[in-house]
Amino acid sequence: MKMTPTSKADKKAAYDIAAWTFNIVTSVGIIIVNKALMATYGFTFATTLTGLHFVTTTLMTIALRWLGYIQPSHLPISDLLKFVLFANFSIVGMNVSLMWNSVGFYQIAKLSMIPVSCLLEVAFDKIRYSRDTKLSILIVLLGVAVCTVTDVSVNTKGFIAAVIAVWSTALQQYYVHHLQRKYHLSSFNLLGHTAPIQAVSLLLAGPFVDYWLTNKRVDAFKYDTISLLFLFLSCTIAIGTNLSQFICIGRFTAVTFQVLGHMKTILVLTLGFVFFGREGLNLHVVFGMLIAILGMVWYGNASSKPGGKERRSYSLPKTSQPKKDSLLQPSDTDDKV
Repeated sequence: MKMTPTSKADKKAAYDIAAWTFNIVTSVGIIIVNKALMATYGFTFATTLTGLHFVTTTLMTIALRWLGYIQPSHLPISDLLKFVLFANFSIVGMNVSLMWNSVGFYQIAKLSMIPVSCLLEVAFDKIRYSRDTKLSILIVLLGVAVCTVTDVSVNTKGFIAAVIAVWSTALQQYYVHHLQRKYHLSSFNLLGHTAPIQAVSLLLAGPFVDYWLTNKRVDAFKYDTISLLFLFLSCTIAIGTNLSQFICIGRFTAVTFQVLGHMKTILVLTLGFVFFGREGLNLHVVFGMLIAILGMVWYGNASSKPGGKERRSYSLPKTSQPKKDSLLQPSDTDDKV
């Protein structure tokens, strides 16, 4: 039975909502767990922890390949190394930026990822944004800035670290979408290619980077049952976080992932007040949240309209496309928002 356009659109919308919910739950969950792990139990080795996250993600892809859920696929070594380079610089750059900059400037740097991601889409994918879409992005940025930006102080090395972090993160997220489209890779396939190399490289470099940042050795940390439990929980949730990021960017784009991603910022702020005993939500934070949510709703409406966000030309090489696997395959990618 042939699927009608309406039912196809409804099915795609259901998959989109499921993918985004998956990403929000896992991302917020891992932030809460990692905050407890670092703030409460003193495990401040963020780069090494990320390496462990990719170890468990690699084990997941190996198991799924053995079970037949991941089919053989091809990703040229040059593209793979380029992606891993951007991804690892993003991880280290974010950690260094957070250490060397004030919280306010760190948040401004994170907000700048949206215009940088827009620039990459305009330059490489010939994306064109309508006036309403541009304005809605500005509203989101304004709202999140009101929520999160406090004191802002800048120093030279902190500024350089922030620039590296922003550009490498934007390029990594752009490449997730680009590689899935170009080589018709599912999220599992792409993770199967990238996770092992990221795991090895981050575990090798992580202890040295973390010692440089914290002046503490990861092997000297006093591991106990509770801290190991939180480590295990963090690594388990990370499987879903890594996978959901690839699914969402594959189904949407890096810009939309960034815009909607600020919903996670709002949730983390709210849950932080609930679980970590901070002072109540003050008026300017609530006001910022409302502005950001309004901007997100406007962005979703503006970018989905004809001409809101469209590709003027797209010339990726045509290759035979494997059978689609619903949520995991980057299907329905034409005119993504």
